Amino acid sequence: MANMIPIPQHEKECVNKTPAWWPMLAGIGFTFMIAVLGYGLFKVPGFDHIGQLACAILIAVVYRQIWGYPEQIRVGIQFSAKRLLRLAIILYGLKLNIDVIFHQGLMLLVRDIGTILFSIILTLLIARILKADLSLSLLLGIGTGVCGAAAIAAVSPIIKAKDEDTAMGVGIIALVGTIFAIGYTILRPDLYLTDIQYGIWSGISLHEIAHVALAATPAGRDALAIALLAKLGRVFLLVPLCFLLMYWMKRSGSAQTDAKIDFPWFLIGFIIMSFVGSYVIGKYIVLSQNIMDEIANVTTFVLTMAMVGLGLNVSLHDLRTKTFKPLLAMTVTSILLAIVTFVSI
Repeated sequence: MANMIPIPQHEKECVNKTPAWWPMLAGIGFTFMIAVLGYGLFKVPGFDHIGQLACAILIAVVYRQIWGYPEQIRVGIQFSAKRLLRLAIILYGLKLNIDVIFHQGLMLLVRDIGTILFSIILTLLIARILKADLSLSLLLGIGTGVCGAAAIAAVSPIIKAKDEDTAMGVGIIALVGTIFAIGYTILRPDLYLTDIQYGIWSGISLHEIAHVALAATPAGRDALAIALLAKLGRVFLLVPLCFLLMYWMKRSGSAQTDAKIDFPWFLIGFIIMSFVGSYVIGKYIVLSQNIMDEIANVTTFVLTMAMVGLGLNVSLHDLRTKTFKPLLAMTVTSILLAIVTFVSI
């Protein structure tokens, strides 16, 4: 030890001093790279059915189990998980055409309200019977009833859900929804439904917009159009649902603790972007379909980066027993929702 050459003070400072911006930039870049890998995995046959979000979450979860959480760049990863998540929800509003819903989809909107109430109440009821984790079950019920991953991402900060619950909820909803969508396409030739009826069934009962498109496309253009219209009504109802949840959380919080519920300002952005997409773009601002498609792709990619940040929080050791019962509750609810919707058409 006595023979060691001391390191000059200025060299120590260079070694120990990391630029303040580096963990932020590195963390965002890390989620970006895993999102790119998720997109690549999504292009592999077989994985193309479960969606880009689920593929990225899968890679993030596997990384966490093998190499652990990259603590040095946590601030950047959390930026993706929190801030980019809200940005994606705001951009997601462009997909919602309010004008079409009000002029063509009011009757479907009534059915959509029934779908949301049925899914949330039944999932929580089954979860309570099974003694399942109620927070994760609530996320899955909302994802089933409203619009899958986007709904789970939107309500998570409102109900103070854990990041690992949000990530697992998104992964589960993507997997189960894909299985159901493929099942719908297999059953379609043997169902006594018109193309329009089949489209309504798909749009009201399936989980994600991508799942609805996957199931309805083989039935033709009219089936796809009515299916997406029914699905957009459920997306529209995400906004009032979030405000109801916020009211419920404030009521329960004031009864138990003085916990503060932050106002979900990103929902205001969601509403504004919905009005822009409905009444401004195309009338005052003309954008080609290619540009709109690219905006949609960017939105999906930003949401994927956010899901990577959430997925890195998942410890399978802790969640191994926690997820089965909520998954079972959601699956039973999805089956009953499909049956009830089919019979009522």
